[in-house]
Amino acid sequence: MHTAHAALAPGLPASFMDRLNSDRHELALRVFMVIVIAHWTEHLLQGLQIYLLGWPVPEARGALGMLFPWLIRSESLHYGYALVMLAGLWMLRRGFTGRLDRFWWTTALSIQFFHHVEHALLQTQAIVGHNLLGRPVPTSLIQLWVPRVELHLFYNTLVFVPMVIAMYYHLFPPAGEQAAPRCSCAIYADAA
Repeated sequence: MHTAHAALAPGLPASFMDRLNSDRHELALRVFMVIVIAHWTEHLLQGLQIYLLGWPVPEARGALGMLFPWLIRSESLHYGYALVMLAGLWMLRRGFTGRLDRFWWTTALSIQFFHHVEHALLQTQAIVGHNLLGRPVPTSLIQLWVPRVELHLFYNTLVFVPMVIAMYYHLFPPAGEQAAPRCSCAIYADAA
């Protein structure tokens, strides 16, 4: 059982961001990680459909895309997810109070910011109906060199790995970083 370590000033009304990064941080991180892992699973499933099952790229749509084929072609859906990721990483950042967990979470946030820019470029092309360099489909900058499926597996890995490292240091803070958590996320070994 966790004990709340919220560092809210008594008598002052807590803002949404204060609550999100103190007594609601653990729950918010869990919800956010479910969203992240569900999205990651979709990309992995799409990769498996292409590389293990040999499906053509247009037919490899992940699980949701199999049920709703238009989803995989919707730049709005992909851009919306990039925004959710960016917002989640930014909004939950204040709860990472240690040196290492904050560094790795900020690294994930920085990489996601660039990933978001790439999706904004794709979304803009879809809206205006003019694709980068006359390509037949909306194309991101890095997609000029790397195919889209592989690129998004790469981007998601680049964001996910520092998130996992941040979560590790957040859950198991190193000595010297256990003194001032704002939330109840940390798991401490019982002192014998």
